[in-house]
Amino acid sequence: MIRVLLAEDQAMVRGALSALLNLESDIEVLGSACDGEAAWRELQRLKPDVLVTDIEMPGLTGLELAQRIQRHELPIKVIIVTTFARPGFLRRALDAGVSGYLLKDAPAENLAEALRTVHRGGRAIDPQLALEAWSEADPLNDRERQVLRLAGEGQSAGDIATALNLSHGTVRNYLSEAIGKLGVANRIEAYRLARQKGWL
Repeated sequence: MIRVLLAEDQAMVRGALSALLNLESDIEVLGSACDGEAAWRELQRLKPDVLVTDIEMPGLTGLELAQRIQRHELPIKVIIVTTFARPGFLRRALDAGVSGYLLKDAPAENLAEALRTVHRGGRAIDPQLALEAWSEADPLNDRERQVLRLAGEGQSAGDIATALNLSHGTVRNYLSEAIGKLGVANRIEAYRLARQKGWL
């Protein structure tokens, strides 16, 4: 039996995925969570073989969950099922040790097949996205990404400095580095471009 935990913030999608997977004789859905922190607690309690997670969720994102699983060396495989066909997300997912990356508009039977492949130790990655992921590297480092994300959410340099425990000048430097690397005019354009590419 492949024991699965689902993490998805949309109740209808979560229910549909659960019903779909429970039709398979070799897959058991142990439980589900509607946000990243709840998923993290359930992972530790239920100890599934595979976590099937969305990327964008309240609390922790699916990518942050995967990073936490990797950091704690938990023996849990991760499959991301998302609407985001962005190469930057896939690259970050692979760096976080994710074994599967599927798009929500893929045929339903692909998910069960992906679970079997990943459970056996293989990888299940959307092939078109895999090709695109290696065509353009993410130029941002982690700090630039953090600062740019907060700036894009409307926080001032002072607020960002306080939130990340940095000096005001350091925040400005990270922002100007990110703007320069992305070849745009200002922080708003930098944020938009980085979001579009899946680098944030």
